[in-house]
Amino acid sequence: MNETLLFTALDMAGTFAFAISGAVAARQKNLDLFGIIAIAYMVACGGGIIRDVCIGAIPPVGLADWRYLALALVASALVMVAYPLAQRLDHPVQMFDALGLSFFAVFGAHKALEHGHNVQVAIVLGVVSAVGGGALRDVLLNRTPLILRKEIYASAALVAAVVQVTGERLALSMDWLPWLGIVLCFGLRYLAMRYHWNLPRFSRDE
Repeated sequence: MNETLLFTALDMAGTFAFAISGAVAARQKNLDLFGIIAIAYMVACGGGIIRDVCIGAIPPVGLADWRYLALALVASALVMVAYPLAQRLDHPVQMFDALGLSFFAVFGAHKALEHGHNVQVAIVLGVVSAVGGGALRDVLLNRTPLILRKEIYASAALVAAVVQVTGERLALSMDWLPWLGIVLCFGLRYLAMRYHWNLPRFSRDE
């Protein structure tokens, strides 16, 4: 697959997965139609907009490209029509969030490198791309953001971003490199949810 087409597909897939997670979370909070669409769009595009502003890609693609709003609308419609089916999934918000996290960590790191930024910036913005939308969702829905909990979340995105940046610096094949980061990120996040893996937490007395 052409490299440009591959990363566009990853970006769109991540956008759709995040939009689903936002729409499901909004539906669980019994928001109205506008609220569901607004949350879906903010989750889908929030991290990417922050990333694009930081790397100087103005206007941010999430605002300039109609496809991002369209994906949020489609995701919202699917959730409203098939909400009972989504509810049958084990932790539906977290599952779709894990997918979006994986795609965006890889794509965000790649885009920062593509715009001429160094390794440090690419890794940081890969993580920011991945966690930004979810943080906005949780703040707007009055929940403690996942990134501030003890769960393995941002660290999973960090693994994917490091893999992508390291691989590109070593000129590894793009036929499999992005998928390696995606699988590692999603696998780590899924296993953390499945087996309740957490980062260390320190008591006040320590």
